[in-house]
Amino acid sequence: MLLAVDVGNTNTVLGVYDGDTLKHDFRIETSRRRTSDEHQVLLASLLELAQIEPQDVTASILSSVVPPLNQVLIDAIDRCFDVEALVVGPGVKTGMPILYENPREVGADRIVNAVAAYERSGRATIVVDFGTATTFDCISEQGEYLGGTIAPGIEISAHALSSNAAKLPRTEIVKPARALGRNTVESMQAGVMFGYVGLVDGLVRRLQGEMGGSGSVIATGGYAPLIALESDTIDEVDEFLTLEGLRLLYSRNVR
Repeated sequence: MLLAVDVGNTNTVLGVYDGDTLKHDFRIETSRRRTSDEHQVLLASLLELAQIEPQDVTASILSSVVPPLNQVLIDAIDRCFDVEALVVGPGVKTGMPILYENPREVGADRIVNAVAAYERSGRATIVVDFGTATTFDCISEQGEYLGGTIAPGIEISAHALSSNAAKLPRTEIVKPARALGRNTVESMQAGVMFGYVGLVDGLVRRLQGEMGGSGSVIATGGYAPLIALESDTIDEVDEFLTLEGLRLLYSRNVR
């Protein structure tokens, strides 16, 4: 079995693959203070819950946007499963030309998403990943990574609103009944929710125009299902897109 690990700024997502099939997935908080020993115990506990023996995990791949955790997790995986994790980064074969000015600047998760999205669609595609930041990544008809856009995530936007305005409370991010709010909480929820949908659709249309055509749009990340319900541009949601990209990259690098 393959253990795929995607370390984001807020959450870490893990998936266990048996061949091409995702058998189990887990989501935990990303903690920079957690030690390698603590990660080892956590990994073992999660797999025990899924009734997977440590010896069943024979391979691992790691993508991370939190560099201080890389070696911590590599060590934890090695001790827990006796396997050396493949780390997505320079030198890893992606099968995708990276047309960024400096390819080393592109977050590993963005490349992983792009690989999975193009494998899925086989055509020009935009990936919208709703994480701590919301990223828009563009893949050409020929399967080239073109670059994209980085915007503040929806939670960051909502938190900034309440933190910097003394009379505005923290509110849950949900779809309100209407844009015309009748109280402060409703008004804030409408602004955050519908405002963010407008941000997504506006950026997607601008990117599609610069790419010279429409292209399919795949969304992933925690708030993808919520935003997709109101969006006019998102074609489909795949919550496991990044894990699938990790599986594909592992297969392209280890024979």
